[in-house]
Amino acid sequence: MAKTYAQIQKQIDTLKREADRLKRKEADGVIARIKEAVLAYGLTASDLGLGGASSVKRAAPVAKRARRKSKTKYSPTVKFRDTSGNTWVGRGPRPQWLRDALKAGKSLQDYAV
Repeated sequence: MAKTYAQIQKQIDTLKREADRLKRKEADGVIARIKEAVLAYGLTASDLGLGGASSVKRAAPVAKRARRKSKTKYSPTVKFRDTSGNTWVGRGPRPQWLRDALKAGKSLQDYAV
C-alpha cells in the first residue's frame, strides 16, 4: 500500500526530531572534548582565534571567479572640463556641475576639450 502525504510528513517530522536529538548529543560530546583540551593545554580564547578582530588576522576571502582581463585597457580621456577643474569623460550620467551649466544656458560644446 502506498503511503499518503500526511504519513510521509509525519515520518519527516519524526526523523527531524531524531536528527536534532542526535545532533545535540554529539555536540555535547564535542564540547566536552574541547573543554578538556582547553584545560589540558591552558588555551585561551585568543589562542583559538576567538579574542576579536585584533587578535587574529583572517585571510581575505577567495574570489569565486577570476575576472577576465580585457584585451584593451580603458583609460578614460577627459572630454569636458570647466574653468573650476571639474571634468567628465562623457560616459555615465552627466555630473551636477555640467547639468547646472546647461540649465544656465551654456552649451555642451562650451566645455568640450
